[in-house]
Amino acid sequence: MNDWRIYRGAGHPHDEIRRLPAPPPWRDFSAGGADDTLAGSDRRLGVRRRLVQNHHPRPAETDAVNAALYLRRPLLVTGNPGTGKSTLAHAVAHELGLGRVLRWPIVSRTTLQDGLYRYDAIGRLQDVQLERARADSDRTAASPAGIGSYLRLGPLGTALLPSELPRVLLIDELDKSDLDLPNDLLNALEEGEFAIPELERLADREPVVEVLTDDGRKVPVYGGRIRCTTFPFIVLTSNGERDFPAALLRRCIRLELEPPGEEQLGAMIEAHLGPDAAAAEPGLVARFLDREPGEVIATDQLLNALYLTQHAPRAERVTRDRIADMLMQPLDQPR
Repeated sequence: MNDWRIYRGAGHPHDEIRRLPAPPPWRDFSAGGADDTLAGSDRRLGVRRRLVQNHHPRPAETDAVNAALYLRRPLLVTGNPGTGKSTLAHAVAHELGLGRVLRWPIVSRTTLQDGLYRYDAIGRLQDVQLERARADSDRTAASPAGIGSYLRLGPLGTALLPSELPRVLLIDELDKSDLDLPNDLLNALEEGEFAIPELERLADREPVVEVLTDDGRKVPVYGGRIRCTTFPFIVLTSNGERDFPAALLRRCIRLELEPPGEEQLGAMIEAHLGPDAAAAEPGLVARFLDREPGEVIATDQLLNALYLTQHAPRAERVTRDRIADMLMQPLDQPR
């Protein structure tokens, strides 16, 4: 079939969707199933693990990661979109065998409470009322669920649980937060502990309460407080859209990620798309590497363009060039 298009805009129903190829590795949500906690890391790092393992980051990156590990300090990673800030957390977790990366995506409405824990007081009240109504109707005593069933730790709260090895926590795009969140984080990052007042009030009657974690596991909380025994490896990412308070900066190891060079880019393309991807479209790779100083083109834009041109090999060159132009528009270009 010469026509690479699935949707043609003709208005007539057809079953061409069935010949849609496999998704790009970084957009494949089918691998592993519901129980595979590393599926997110697989998409980040590429499915060809050997190639990723053989790829070495710049010395400044490994130095910063090791400094954060040794000093038990968060790593604040800044850089343009698509430079691999989030991927760094997944790469460290993969190489050191630290399990699933706990991810806390930040938006303008995010509060510290979202990262520590959530208490569903309304749900608990509704369940108590239902149990009372059921008991009145059938004259049997009902025992409502304990408070632990309505408490769930957030990504930061889960990362601060006692553990032998550090958990990896990705606090993604901290610069999207409101003005208060960076300062609100200071105590938890410095002390490595926090209290759950709803449990502290019950500590005399229920000194140990099981709660859900961000992983979906149940863990005991003693006396309504959580304190880490091993400080987690925390990666805070920022696109550089705002400045952070000095109090936060002094508690972090800072790393500025530069756009990937030719060697790093080649390893990244090979890991995601195979050894022939870059050679098949050398013009796209050269265009990425030779972009104007200050022009922002993300790495995943290049990967998208390479993947799509791979799956349109019989399309006319003008069509393939048009696709590449659409996918590789500079992010800082005014529309």
